[in-house]
Amino acid sequence: MSFSAGVNGIIGPEGAGKTTLLRILLGLLDCDAGEIAYFQNGNVAKFKEIRDSIAYMPETQSLYGDLSIEEHMRFFKDMYEIKDMEYDEKSAELLSLTRLYKFKDRSANQLSGGMYKKLGLICALLRDPKVMLLDEPTNGVDPISRREFWDLLHNLVRKNRITVLMTTAYMDEAERCTHVHLMEKGKVLAEGEPKSLMSQFAVKNFDELFLKHAEETCDSYG
Repeated sequence: MSFSAGVNGIIGPEGAGKTTLLRILLGLLDCDAGEIAYFQNGNVAKFKEIRDSIAYMPETQSLYGDLSIEEHMRFFKDMYEIKDMEYDEKSAELLSLTRLYKFKDRSANQLSGGMYKKLGLICALLRDPKVMLLDEPTNGVDPISRREFWDLLHNLVRKNRITVLMTTAYMDEAERCTHVHLMEKGKVLAEGEPKSLMSQFAVKNFDELFLKHAEETCDSYG
């Protein structure tokens, strides 16, 4: 499995191993087999050399309910030791991009599910990462917020050239990715560009692809 520039969708049902994969990439878990290789400017790099350029957004956010959006941003500014001038520019850009500027005084407890996810994304982006690891960021939000989140991701990739690794169990989101990596029970079923994979397996969508794989698996066991 390899990841390229753009939005890399790690697609699979619950229990496929998506979150485990992200934790292995972050060095939080060890591999049972194989190895992880990191590259920077085309050369192999040690994880400690690139760690500061990676941001992680877990599925369950640990934000503070009584802190406002702006207070959260200032908290992460201090934690990342971001200089005032850099912070002022970056925070204004992110609030505008996520359309949260007029809500910056609202506490996290008062945010909708979609706005809460955007706040988590903002906090991760403050350090200006080159790689974003997002664990099911659209899980549990309404369809409109999901669409807005995807628009936001594509804007970030286009403007900031960020490489995104995003896990999701929503099969329809696979078609919005630059590259997809289909997983089930800890194994990679297929990977590549969405349209190419659907053409390769002669399916109309990724629900059909997973169903086709399930049927082939059942047939192989007779």
